[in-house]
This record gives sequence, structure tokens and C-alpha cells, in this order.
Amino acid sequence: MRTKSTLLILSFFLIASISFAQDKKASTKKKDASMNIISGKVNISKYHSHDELDRMSKGELLTLYTERIKVIVNILPNIAFATKPGITMSDLGIPDTKENKKALENNVEASVSYFDSTIEFQKTILPYSDTRDLIAAILFYEETLKSLHTYNDYKAD
Repeated sequence: MRTKSTLLILSFFLIASISFAQDKKASTKKKDASMNIISGKVNISKYHSHDELDRMSKGELLTLYTERIKVIVNILPNIAFATKPGITMSDLGIPDTKENKKALENNVEASVSYFDSTIEFQKTILPYSDTRDLIAAILFYEETLKSLHTYNDYKAD
């Protein structure tokens, strides 16, 4: 009986130590790599016409609406820096200081928090919206996202 309890305790500690151990390569890679200015979902798979949206169910429209919000929340606040993912502070000539990294981390955390709370609200309230209003909003968001392709046209040479 004593052997069983000893083996059980030993197994427990072994499993606990394995599950809480950190992968040194992953943690080193995370510290060395610069964070992207824009991360997360940054594009949509398809733009829609009014007729296409008109034929969709409200559930499909709700999904499209939240997908577009996610892209907009990830891109629009940062367009002065970048409009595509993969751009880092170093790429923009921003010093890679502890303060700048912390500012970017705080920005990413705030975006995630904002998006999560917005989606939680949308899941509760949005189903009560009028289908025509959903379609109009989706089309507006898609036009906004299309305009990002012309963003560089506004930059002076």
C-alpha cells in the first residue's frame, strides 16, 4: 500500500512538473522576435454584392458582420504605421526600446480586449437588428476595407 501511494505521489509530481515546464526555445524565440504592428485577422475572403447578401440567412450575415469588425479593429487604428501584417517597429525605424515594446504590447492587449467585449455585445444585441441594416453595415465595412487598397494614393511623394 505504501508503494502504491509513493508511486502515485511521484507520478503526480512528474506530471505536474512536465505540464508546467516552459519550452526554452519558444520563450527565447518570443523574446527575440519583434512584435508586429498589425496582427490577427487582417483580410476577408470575399467581398459581396447587395444581392448576394440579400439571399443569406441572418445567421450568415451576423458571421460576416463580426468578421469585418475584427479586420477593421486590427487594421484601422494602425494605418498610420502599416496596412498589412508583418511590419515591426524596427521596420519603421522606431527604436526597439523597452518602453516602445511595452506600448505596443499594451496596444495589442487593448485591441484584443476591445474586440472581445464588442463581439460579446454583438452576440447579445445584434440578432435584434434589422436584416437591411446588417446588409448595409456589411457593405459599408467592405467598402472601407476596399479603400485600404488605395491608402498609398493619399501619401505625398
